[in-house]
Amino acid sequence: MKQETAEQWKLFLDLLRKISSYQEAVSLMHWDLRTGAPRKGAEARSETIGLLSTEAFKLQTSPEMGQYLSYLNHDTVLGELDATGRRLVELVQEEYDRSVKIPPEKYQEYVELTAHAETLWADFKENNDFAGFEPYLTRIVELTQEFIDYWGPKDTRYDTLLDMYEPDLTVEKLDQVFGQFRDRIVPLVDAITSSPNKPEAPFLNQLYDKGQQEKIGLFLLEQIGYDFEAGRLDETVHPFEITLNQGDVRITTHYLQDDPTSSMFSTLHEGGHALYEQNVSPELAGTPLSQGTSMGIHESQSRFWENIIGRSQAFWTRYYGELQQHFPEQLKDVTAEQFYRAANRVENSLIRTEADELTYNLHIIIRYEIEKMIFNEGLPISELPKVWNEKYKAYLGLTPPNDGLGVLQDVHWSGGSFGYFPSYALGNMYAAQITNTLRKELPQFDGFVEDGNFTPIKEWLTENIYKHGKSLKPAEIIMNITGEPLNPDYLAAYLEEKFKAIYGI
Repeated sequence: MKQETAEQWKLFLDLLRKISSYQEAVSLMHWDLRTGAPRKGAEARSETIGLLSTEAFKLQTSPEMGQYLSYLNHDTVLGELDATGRRLVELVQEEYDRSVKIPPEKYQEYVELTAHAETLWADFKENNDFAGFEPYLTRIVELTQEFIDYWGPKDTRYDTLLDMYEPDLTVEKLDQVFGQFRDRIVPLVDAITSSPNKPEAPFLNQLYDKGQQEKIGLFLLEQIGYDFEAGRLDETVHPFEITLNQGDVRITTHYLQDDPTSSMFSTLHEGGHALYEQNVSPELAGTPLSQGTSMGIHESQSRFWENIIGRSQAFWTRYYGELQQHFPEQLKDVTAEQFYRAANRVENSLIRTEADELTYNLHIIIRYEIEKMIFNEGLPISELPKVWNEKYKAYLGLTPPNDGLGVLQDVHWSGGSFGYFPSYALGNMYAAQITNTLRKELPQFDGFVEDGNFTPIKEWLTENIYKHGKSLKPAEIIMNITGEPLNPDYLAAYLEEKFKAIYGI
């Protein structure tokens, strides 16, 4: 690298690290707001978050950043960079082009509003108060629509939002993928509904001590390789993972007194996100490459550890004894096979995060269709509860008794995360497709799980996914691993094989 290029490159990286420092401070404040910060301080904290986020935003769109990018994007200069360097320049340029179009005052209003709304959401949810939440959500949608105008709508307005979570994803592609998948699983759901061989789970409707639930969650996290010297587990209303830096990747979970599987699977889910973040190459630290490449690939890892590992028969062959030790009275007459089948029972339900592995995808399709209606069809926010309830009745045969169990159940919209929900279903699809290759390359896969030896699996995932961070695009990762683009048939085949066995179909 020539001296002038080396000097510009160092200044560019220094600026990125400064931006990253602001973002770390903001992330810590977000974590605090959602894990027990005093309610009376929430509004002032939201203003602080807005101020610091705007300072980082100004650095991202500063004349200095523009100058560095202009210099680094010359063909001769790009030729001096390695593939990772070129990818970094490309990614920062994309973010610069998007962000420079947004007036800083609009950005600050949006950040303050969403930070405050996320904090208040928990109270509105608990009180089933959509009317109280509606003004916040209305303004969040208005600002998001304004941002789409600044960015320039793609084929549809909603495409613009999808692209931020899963690059190059469009409504046209997603409609095709979801339609193809739905055609495969609807007959399976129907067959399960009519099967007489249904799992029994009365033992889950007992009291399970929260302290013991926390202990088994911590134990399972340790088993799969979560580094507690680089993270921690806390309790919150809606579980999440948040990365402050590579040495501080935090997760949260929640606890239901009458069902320990809820916290265990939520903990494994967030632990999967954390394993990804903890194992990105240290060389990428302090840059935008030091994170998961897309939300779809990120969710593939949370769903892999939650479902493909955590809900597998091999997993409970190994760990059911430990669970019984924590709850000897509740599970004294229950076998590992009975528990495995109960943990995988298929039931139409109201709550996405508590849904079974099969019908979970219908919860995502409902949200996807509603978000399309909001941004492509102008659905008024005031009509969300009605539309939500109608779709739950149509897809799952259930009507929420209140908005806390309905339209207010997820935190995502309060934070402005429109376009995120499809990532969960995409994650399931990516996970199944990746696992198909993983099983071929590690034929002892089930044996490793039964032995509680997750090191070979984690090392394979690190080598093929985690270490690359955002230096590879999601399409490159799935193609490199499996040799083909996203294919929903792998998820359908996995679900068919698993649930036909459980239900004797």
